[in-house]
Amino acid sequence: MTNPQLRIGILGKGFLAETRIRCYRRVHGVDVQIVAIAAGSLEGAQTFAQQHGIGRAMTVEQLCAENSIDVVDICVPNALHRPFCERAAAGNKHVICTKPLSAYTGQDLGADADEQAVIRQDRSHMLAVALRDADAMLTATRKANVQLCYAENWLYAPALQKARALAASSGGRLLEIRGQEAHSGSHSVFSKQWRATGGGALLRLGAHPIAAILQLKRDEAQRTNTRIRVVSVQAEVADLSQVRGVEDHNRKIQKAGNSVENWGCAILAFDDGSRAIAHGGDHLLGGMQSFVELFGSNFHLRCNLSPNDMVRAYASVDGTFSGQYLQEKLDTQAGWSTPMPDEDWTSGQQAMIQAFCEQLARGERVQSDGQLGRAVVEVIYAAYQSAATGSRVTLH
Repeated sequence: MTNPQLRIGILGKGFLAETRIRCYRRVHGVDVQIVAIAAGSLEGAQTFAQQHGIGRAMTVEQLCAENSIDVVDICVPNALHRPFCERAAAGNKHVICTKPLSAYTGQDLGADADEQAVIRQDRSHMLAVALRDADAMLTATRKANVQLCYAENWLYAPALQKARALAASSGGRLLEIRGQEAHSGSHSVFSKQWRATGGGALLRLGAHPIAAILQLKRDEAQRTNTRIRVVSVQAEVADLSQVRGVEDHNRKIQKAGNSVENWGCAILAFDDGSRAIAHGGDHLLGGMQSFVELFGSNFHLRCNLSPNDMVRAYASVDGTFSGQYLQEKLDTQAGWSTPMPDEDWTSGQQAMIQAFCEQLARGERVQSDGQLGRAVVEVIYAAYQSAATGSRVTLH
């Protein structure tokens, strides 16, 4: 029996596009072909395609209309998610979109709007516009009878997959969920601009634990044949580089921009009485820390996505393991560290791409879908509204 075939077009040429290429090339059971790359410029796409042994480079318009492509993987800045999704859907392509599904970047203000004009917008307005874009993406893919896959890798991480199975087998109820992603700051200069990104650490990093929290409650609702939804959000955001006395030290922690936060925390209340806490921060030294902790009525689980201690290493000086990758955002090899044997696997990126390819090739519905992405957007911008007003925001 021959394997089903899936032909991929990738929009983007950055860190995430490189991750996707590695993962697609390791998919088994499906004949996956990366047909073409498109980027901001055709020249840039050609250079990237050549670097990665991909035969064709195209404009975005050409890639979205190309008949030999089944799936468009969107690995571009947040402001471009909606228009590129709509173009891909118009070309009858399934869409894989990275987090967040949509964001408020001043798209309703026109191309000439500056950063200050964007951040002056009321956060409730930001919520409405971000949800409008998410709904437009869902509508475009539904009308084209294609799938919108929300590329949330945490849901497919081995640690979280095991925790979901254990929680399901326990028969218990989730009382509280805590999740965090934190490190010392983004590589991207655009991460400090609301006009480019649509928010700070809560959006970039907090989106991961928020998605995990929502999926865990989705799982519980399905097990119990009930509907469980978020009814309110309460949040705080801050620039921790402004803490008094911080400038006295040789910091490696990223300063926030003029408009975005480098620390954020949201409390979610569900209508079954349970609670969840999601946290994102650019204030953590020593590499990436990503975890989810589940407090159940008859169990307690903790999932460490990063770091984990499958491998532990010690070096007396930085550079001892020259040329070896240890862990994302680790700023020195000196001392003890936890080298990640396969970060694409532990982070869930590989399993996510494997699942998407299998399900799309077989005509099955994906689990991490556009509806989940929309729910994450709603929580994040409700959190920004709460942080701005100092009050709890009710979701309808």
